[in-house]
Amino acid sequence: MSNVPLDVIPVDAAGAAEAAEVDAVVPSRKRFVFLRGAKAITGMVIIGVFTLVAIVGPWIAPYDPDEMTADLLVKPSWHHLMGTDHLGRDVFSQLVVGTRGVIVVGLVAGVIATVLAIAVGVSAGFLGGVGDEVLSSLSNIFLVIPALPLIIIICSQLSEAGNFVVALVLAFTGWAWGARLLRAQTLSLRRRDFIEAARASGEKTWRIVWFETLPNLTAIIASSFISTVTFAVLSQTTLAFIGVTSVSDWSWGSILYWAQGNQALARGAWWWFVPAGLLIALLGMALSLVNFGIDEFVNPRLRLAGLSPREMRRRKIRPRIGFTVVAQDAPRAVARPAVVPVTGPAEPADESLPAAAGPRRGDGPTGFEPPSALRRAASAAPGAPAGPGASAGTSDHEESAR
Repeated sequence: MSNVPLDVIPVDAAGAAEAAEVDAVVPSRKRFVFLRGAKAITGMVIIGVFTLVAIVGPWIAPYDPDEMTADLLVKPSWHHLMGTDHLGRDVFSQLVVGTRGVIVVGLVAGVIATVLAIAVGVSAGFLGGVGDEVLSSLSNIFLVIPALPLIIIICSQLSEAGNFVVALVLAFTGWAWGARLLRAQTLSLRRRDFIEAARASGEKTWRIVWFETLPNLTAIIASSFISTVTFAVLSQTTLAFIGVTSVSDWSWGSILYWAQGNQALARGAWWWFVPAGLLIALLGMALSLVNFGIDEFVNPRLRLAGLSPREMRRRKIRPRIGFTVVAQDAPRAVARPAVVPVTGPAEPADESLPAAAGPRRGDGPTGFEPPSALRRAASAAPGAPAGPGASAGTSDHEESAR
C-alpha cells in the first residue's frame, strides 16, 4: 500500500499560551460580574463608609452631641464643622452619632423582613394547595395594610419606642412584597429539570429547598433586602421627624425634628437641616444604585453578560427591550492547517494482498458514493476507459478514429 500524505496541524506555542491565558482570565472575570458595574461599586462604597461611621461614630465625634455651649446658631467654622443649633450643640457630632441609629434600624428591619419573606414565599411556592392559599392570603393582607399609619399607632402606644422596637415594627410590616416575589420565582423553579431530577433521586424536600432552590434565589433575596432597608431608613427618618419615636435618641430624623420645631429655615440656619437631608438622600441613592446593579445582573433584558456600560458604548452596543447582549470570549489564536508533503519514495504495493475488484463504497470524493455511481461517472467522462460495467463493444466514432 502506498502512503497517503496526511494533513498535519502543528501546535503553535504562542497560540496555545494565549488560549490558556484566556481560559484562566475569563472565569475570574465572570465571578464578579455584579461588582464590575459602576452603579453597584459606587453604592457599595457609600454604604461601606456609612457603616464604618456607624461603628466608630461615638469615638470620632469631636463633641458630645448633648453638650450645650454659649455658641448659639454659629455658622460652620473650624471649631464647629457644621455649625451649632439653638442650644449651642455641635451639629456635626449629632450627625455622626445619629448615623448608628439609622444604619441599625435599616439593617435589623431588612434582615428580619427578608427572613420572613423567605420563610413565607418559598414555603408557599413549594407547598401548593391549601398551604399556598393560606400563606398567599396572609401576604395579601399585609400588602393592603397601610404601613406608616400602623407604625405610628403602634409606636405612639409605647412609652419609649427605641430603635430596636421601630426596627421590629418596620420588619413585620415590610416583608410581604419580598414574599410575593419569592413565591412567584419558586413556582417557576419547582418544575425545572434539576428540581425534578433531585426529586427523582430521592432527595428530601428540605435539601431541595436549601441546596437547589435558594442558591437560584440569591439575587432576588438580595434585591428584596436592599428594598426593605431603603423602606426602613425612610420610615425611621419620617417617624423621628414627626416626633413619634424618642427624640432623645440622635438620628438624622431627630435633627430635622429639632430644626423644624425651632424655625431653622426662618432663622436662616441652613446648616442645621441641609446636611441631614443630604445624608438621607445620599444613603437612599447608594441603596438604589446597588438595587439597580442587582437588577442588571438578574434581569435577562438588562444583563450585561460581563460587559460594563462603558465597554458596551465602546463597542457601539445599545441594549433594547427584548434584546439580550451576549459577550463572546476573545478569539483564540489557532494555527492554520499545513500540508506536509511526502518527500520519500512511495512504498511498493504489497503483492500478497488481492487486487481490488473495483471501486468500493466510500472511495468517492464524498466517501458515500456507491460503486454504480462511480461507474456511471467514469463512463460519462470523455476519453475515460471502460470500467467493469461498461459495454464490451466500441462506438462507431471510436472505430473510425482508430
